[in-house]
Amino acid sequence: MIKEFQEFIMRGNVLDLAVGVVIGGAFTAIVNALVEFIITPVVVALSGEASVENLAVSIGSATIQYGQFIQAIIDFLIIGLVLFLFVKFINRFKRKQEETAEVEPEISSTEKYLREIRDALVEKETALPSNLTDKDSSI
Repeated sequence: MIKEFQEFIMRGNVLDLAVGVVIGGAFTAIVNALVEFIITPVVVALSGEASVENLAVSIGSATIQYGQFIQAIIDFLIIGLVLFLFVKFINRFKRKQEETAEVEPEISSTEKYLREIRDALVEKETALPSNLTDKDSSI
């Protein structure tokens, strides 16, 4: 049972998931800092209030705090936008790396002539009758 557990833990998918969770936690800190220190001050400057969490309506003895729900939607949209921009930036960076890696150096004219000579020799060798190629190979 211990061996099976060790095999399970050492699988690539489990390790990838663990790395993803750790990176996700670190990324959450970045997004929270962005929202708290950059986006929220802009919202306060424009609207005068930092959040809509305090919005509520009372019906009898019950209080419906719909502001909490609206704030959760706003937070979700902000986090989604930041993730979208982050992934878009990373993909653009990857594409640029792939494009620079795929550029093939231009062949010099000397190399072109050498390739043509090689191809001509190969064609000439395949065009010779078999009895001539056997004698040539013994020389």
